Amino acid sequence: MTLAIADPIRHSLVQVLSWFARGWEATAEADILAALSERELEALAQDCGLSTRQLVALVKAGPHGTDEMPQMMRALNIDPTEVELRMRRVFRQMQTTCAACGAKDRCRRDLADAVAEQSFLDYCGNAETLNALRADPDLQPEP
Repeated sequence: MTLAIADPIRHSLVQVLSWFARGWEATAEADILAALSERELEALAQDCGLSTRQLVALVKAGPHGTDEMPQMMRALNIDPTEVELRMRRVFRQMQTTCAACGAKDRCRRDLADAVAEQSFLDYCGNAETLNALRADPDLQPEP
């Protein structure tokens, strides 16, 4: 097998294995959640600062279901770490909104193309909150 043929095959194999791993992670987390009693689930959700419904939605979204949110925050010159530390409830609400988002493909594309700052208002469920956060100078990253 030549190198030219091996690279596409390797790439495809890596993609399939990555897809399988993500699916397994999400399934394992859902199984763990399903094994909890209602009382344990409520306690876990409360510890996370979420409702039970929000916690279940986040787990269903998988381990990377909100990866776009900190990327979007950085694109808008908001420090996600500061928001999480100072405004934990707001941060969790934003994660829940992001996890349930139907515009992830557009979001990822706009982030990759560095045009998210100009277009996020058109599709982001967190747009209003993001605008409020970027108006706060304490939440901007250090230069």
